[in-house]
Formats: sequence, C-alpha cells, structure tokens
Amino acid sequence: MNKTNVIAISGVSGAGKTTAVKQLAKMFSSPYLLFDDHIDNSTYPQNMRNWLKQGANVSLIKTPTLVSSLKDLLSKNNSLYIFVEEPFGKERDSISALIDYVILLDQPMELCLALIIRRHTVQSNYQDKNSISIYLDKYEDHFREIYLCTRNQVRHNADLIIKEVLSIEDLSGFISAWLKNIKNK
Repeated sequence: MNKTNVIAISGVSGAGKTTAVKQLAKMFSSPYLLFDDHIDNSTYPQNMRNWLKQGANVSLIKTPTLVSSLKDLLSKNNSLYIFVEEPFGKERDSISALIDYVILLDQPMELCLALIIRRHTVQSNYQDKNSISIYLDKYEDHFREIYLCTRNQVRHNADLIIKEVLSIEDLSGFISAWLKNIKNK
C-alpha cells in the first residue's frame, strides 16, 4: 500500500491556491482541504499590524479544525495524495509534521491584488461597495508587508517554487509532472 502524501499549496492571497488545489484534486481523484473553510474569529491574531511588527510568527495563526480534518483524512484515506491549501507551507507548528511537500505559488503581487479585487467585485459576500476600499487601505497599511513576509518564510521550506504566471491547465500539468517525478525517485 502506498503512503498518502500531503501536498500543501502555498502562496499569498490571490495567488491561485484554491483553484490549483481543486484542479489537482480532480486530476488525481484525491481529497482536498481548503484553509478558508477552517478559519473563524480566533484564527488570526487580533491586531495583525502588531503581529507583523513582533516578527510575524505564523504559528500564532490557528486552524485546529484544518489540522483535525487532515488527520482524519489521513487515517481513512488510501489515495496517493491529499491536497491542502495551506498559505504558510510547513511554517506553522500545528500542521508542519503532517505535510510532505510544499508547492509555493510565488506570483507577482500586482496579479494577486488584481485577483483579490476581482473576488471582491464578483462574490456575493463582497457586495458592500466599501469592501474594496477597506481592503485596499489595509493592503497599503500592512497586508502587503504581511504577504511578502509570510511568502519569504515559506520559501525556506518549499519543495517547488512556481514564479511563472501559467494558466490553470499549464500549472496543474506542471505540478502533476513534478509529483510523478518525485514519486518515481
């Protein structure tokens, strides 16, 4: 029996993590977990600007339901992979031991910001016209620096870093070939 490998797809908001996870899970007929499905009011430190100034310790970002869901999947699963949207790669103490490989989608910040703005204008839960302005104020004040800081942390333990801007088909094909290559080693 093959060991199930947990593949974390990481990157800043808007890098395409969710789309990549869903596409890869479909390609490999594998289960997946999404970070945003496991957050609540206590996930992030209350003052993110202060958190950044104090060193941006990503282990202070808590998702106990993501960890327990992943452990549950691992105990019941027999597929080759489980894909997890984990923005912070192996950098969070609570989940790092469960992750086998980290793929960092290291996309240009302006592209990520454009995708976030599109998300704010398209998704029904972002209908408040002020949401874009509020987000951009936070982005300018501290979000951009947080994204850059956490992305740099993930780079240190990433197994694959993708800087190229690719279509979802090309991205998933590239990752699929990489996964097949490491499996055959």
